[in-house]
Amino acid sequence: MKTILSVLVLLLVSLFPVNIQAQAKAGEKLHIIIIGAHPDDPDKVGGTAYKWAQAGHDVLMVSVTNGDAGHQSIKAAELASIRRIEARKAGEVIGIRYITLDNHDGQLMPTYENRLQVIRVIREHNADMVIFPRPYDYHPDHRYTGVLVLDAAYMVTVPTILPEVPHLKRNPMFLFMSDGFIHPEPFTADVCIDIDDVIEKKIDMYHQHTSQMYEWLPYNKGNLDQVPASEKDRRKWLGETRKGGSDAKPYREKLIELYGKERGSAIKYCEAFQDSGYGVKLTKENMKVYFPFLK
Repeated sequence: MKTILSVLVLLLVSLFPVNIQAQAKAGEKLHIIIIGAHPDDPDKVGGTAYKWAQAGHDVLMVSVTNGDAGHQSIKAAELASIRRIEARKAGEVIGIRYITLDNHDGQLMPTYENRLQVIRVIREHNADMVIFPRPYDYHPDHRYTGVLVLDAAYMVTVPTILPEVPHLKRNPMFLFMSDGFIHPEPFTADVCIDIDDVIEKKIDMYHQHTSQMYEWLPYNKGNLDQVPASEKDRRKWLGETRKGGSDAKPYREKLIELYGKERGSAIKYCEAFQDSGYGVKLTKENMKVYFPFLK
């Protein structure tokens, strides 16, 4: 009987991770993957991504779609190529890799095949942390990107799912990016990162997405006539119109809690994250392991 039990235990250990909730340790090189629906969506946390990269950690940005529908005049195939190049250049601004998957913009669905794509990129990056949108949003691609990551969250540790790509033996931490949607529930910040010192780098990333920042989005919002002609003036205009998305005011209470009253009250720009409840949990004890620049 003991021999049979020993064999069963060894079989289970060989098939499944020993401790999928094991956490990263202080001083370890972190592998962080930031997943968005479209090229330019991961840039929403570009300031924090830059801080990780500066600290020597491995950061990958991924767009689940190729962005081929987001323009008023450029055809799909050409636009996909343009947006892939723009994303790559945005990553180069902060010294990271930025890739786009070949799914059509506006057509993303939470299928098993697409889930496998997400599992693959998380495993191949050996992720310790995955950052992604909540599944509540005006855009179906954004919603379904959130669903796909949530559906992949446990499966990245299951060896019989996508067996050709080695499974993770340590489940990552899964954090939501911030958003302003309130139904079915509003975003709640569990950690906020001061990006005052890197806000210009974040805007420099957005500046690489010419087809979006200076063409499609202004057209879609009805203010294309406000976009300046020269690159220098465009970059200035982008800073003036885009920095508001990183406004620290909504997160003042959390910033004071994390940085102290004097500094927390003075921060102008930040990026906020919420624990999704999947994978490794974000705690006060491990927060500075995963955000080592939080001082």
